[in-house]
Amino acid sequence: MSGIGLGNGSARGSGSALRAGEWSRTDRAKAAAKLMLGWVALLWVIEAVDRATGHALDAYGIAARETDGLTGIPLAPFLHFGFDHVASNSVPLLVLGFVTALSGIRRFLAVSAAIVVADGFAVWLISPSHSMTAGASGLIFGLFGYLLVRGFVERSPLGVAVAVVIAAVWGTTFLAGALPTDSMVSWQAHLFGLLAGAAVALLTRPRPRAVTAG
Repeated sequence: MSGIGLGNGSARGSGSALRAGEWSRTDRAKAAAKLMLGWVALLWVIEAVDRATGHALDAYGIAARETDGLTGIPLAPFLHFGFDHVASNSVPLLVLGFVTALSGIRRFLAVSAAIVVADGFAVWLISPSHSMTAGASGLIFGLFGYLLVRGFVERSPLGVAVAVVIAAVWGTTFLAGALPTDSMVSWQAHLFGLLAGAAVALLTRPRPRAVTAG
């Protein structure tokens, strides 16, 4: 009788643990969705304020090789040059940000911060003189590079599947955007965002544990 009782208890415990795990994944997805919907909504609000103030916020982007321009590195991803600019960035940021944030909000924020800083400094350093750069596209390209490389370095079936899907959907567009084909588009932000994201994925990849004989 005791054995049967213990067995039933174990089965119930396993079921509870499984349900808890499922809820955890659901909560993580909800948190990721809320974060990215809020993030994208914030971009639209900021652009509305920019429009209402006669585009006064545009001056807070990244001014190439100007000391004051360094303050634009953390601000530029939230600023845009018009509603069309925001619209073109909204969907890819929402999708790629959501997929990245599924691994955890703190991880997403850390990855995003690393991309923004590395990409922003490169833009500040090599963009044409007297140029002003703003927009979330550098971060978007960074998240694309991060997810693309992470899927293969972590060697998880889901990660590889995600990498293949985003490459199929956006690969051509992103690669073209990283080339100097349009003087009105910051290919520097795109290229170095892509490289920064790939570098973050490589630097944060899981390390194999050393196995020693006892």
